[in-house]
Amino acid sequence: MSELLIAAPLRIEAALISSAARHLAVHKTGMGPAHSRAAAQALARAPGGALLVLGFCGGLDAESAPGEVIVADTVGTADDEDHAPERVACADADGLAARLRTRGLKVRSGEIVCVSKIAVGERRAQLLASGALAVDMESVWLAAGAAGRPFAVVRVVLDSPSHELLRPQASVGALRAAQVLRRVAGALHDYSPAG
Repeated sequence: MSELLIAAPLRIEAALISSAARHLAVHKTGMGPAHSRAAAQALARAPGGALLVLGFCGGLDAESAPGEVIVADTVGTADDEDHAPERVACADADGLAARLRTRGLKVRSGEIVCVSKIAVGERRAQLLASGALAVDMESVWLAAGAAGRPFAVVRVVLDSPSHELLRPQASVGALRAAQVLRRVAGALHDYSPAG
C-alpha cells in the first residue's frame, strides 16, 4: 500500500484515480463542506504518511481551460460566506508542480478558494478578485484529515469562465479533464510529499 492517502470528493473522480493508480488508497469523501468535514474525521484515522486531495475544480481566470492542473500552495474559505475563516498551507507545492510538469502537463500553482455552492458567472469574478486561481467545494475542510501529516491539493480544471459546464461544447472539456486527472493519478503513484 502506498503511503499516500487520496481524498477524492466525487465518485467519478475516485473511479478515474483508482483506474490509473490501482494501488493508491482512494477515499470518496463527498461533495461540499458538510461531507468534507465528516470525511476528515475518518481520514484522520486512516493509514498513510500524507493526505492528498485530488479531483476537479473550477478555473477562475481567462487563462484557465479544462485539463489544466492546479497545485494549491494554500487553500482557504471564501471571505463572503458564512464559514469560519480558514486558511491552510499545502506541503511541497513546488515539488508537486515540477513532478507533474515533467509529465508534460500544463500546471500552475496558487491559492484555491473553497465555497459551499458551485461558482459560475459573476461569482467566479468575485473569487478571482480575492486572489484565488481556482475554486472547489471541499479542500480546506478536508485538511483536518491530514491530522499532522503533510497535506497537499492537486485539482484539474473542469470548467472556467470561457468554458462553462452549461455550454454545448462542455462535453469535450469534461473528457479532456477526465483524461488529465487519470494522468495526474498515474504520475503520483509513488509520490510522497515533503512536510
